[in-house]
Amino acid sequence: MATTGIKEVARHAGVSIGTVSNVLNRPDRVSEATRKRVLDAIEHLGFVRNDSARSLRSGRTNALGLIVLDVANPFFTDVARGVEDVSSRNGSVVILCNSDDSVDKQETYLQVLQEQRVRGVLVTPAHESALPIDGLRSRGMAVVLLDRSGDRPDLCSVAVDDEAGGQLATDHLLAAGHDDFAFVSGPLTIRQCEERRRGMRRALRGAGLRLGTAVRDVLVPAMNARSGAEAARRLLAGGDLPRAVLCANDLLAMGFMREMLRAGVRIPEDIALVGYDDIEFAGAAAIPITSVRQPTYQLGQTAAELLLDEYENPEAHAHQQVIFQPELVVRESTTG
Repeated sequence: MATTGIKEVARHAGVSIGTVSNVLNRPDRVSEATRKRVLDAIEHLGFVRNDSARSLRSGRTNALGLIVLDVANPFFTDVARGVEDVSSRNGSVVILCNSDDSVDKQETYLQVLQEQRVRGVLVTPAHESALPIDGLRSRGMAVVLLDRSGDRPDLCSVAVDDEAGGQLATDHLLAAGHDDFAFVSGPLTIRQCEERRRGMRRALRGAGLRLGTAVRDVLVPAMNARSGAEAARRLLAGGDLPRAVLCANDLLAMGFMREMLRAGVRIPEDIALVGYDDIEFAGAAAIPITSVRQPTYQLGQTAAELLLDEYENPEAHAHQQVIFQPELVVRESTTG
């Protein structure tokens, strides 16, 4: 059976081949009536576009690469949804990669995405110095940093002011009268962790507290609930519990709270607890968790829009560093 091609679709719809191409690739350039006529012809004829041939001609597929640190973290799920919605509206698909905060895995995925000839890559770097930005661009790939503020003026990035978020959470705890703190976090080599810690310490200094006595760092290997429980067990073993705890994300906070409640420690009567990210589970916890909310969906949307803009207009594109502001969502874990 002969395969239906774009010429047959154009003939059936009574339009030019270029119009059919626009319907498939740039639908915003075609009137609604014409677009419907072409889509009806496609359905009637059973036309299936040949993306392999198209990518060979153009040198690129219609795919975008998205590399995140931890696909199990609902924060990145919400970000990915924003990326996917923008990509879908623009006729692109998303290849999702999970680096596990590993430079080696990041490098492997970047190589795979180059081989797949994606239009560009959105990446939350495991380590920015290990990200070969110039090499990727020299191969025709657009690059946007996601959930990272870029240090290069020629690079697009989308992030949240994490230092402001750390200060916002700590100011809330200070206003409740607390002066004995702990910061529960993954490795401080993760830029977000370091910035949230910096914001916390800035707030404590502003309140006139001595950092050496007012706050202790409890660092764990991963940013998940299991590590949050580990942090709680360390503090319980020490016997001298802080009065207020800021966790670097909500998964840590949930694991921390579960372990403390199991040990008979009351939240917030004995320890006031704040998380970060405001994932959906934070508000649904046994004791709803006060959290610093990030506009996760908007992060993904904006990053995808910048990437597609850079791909379409590499010379004219004005590189942007977009910084969103966080907000504090107060719940029972600090107010009772």
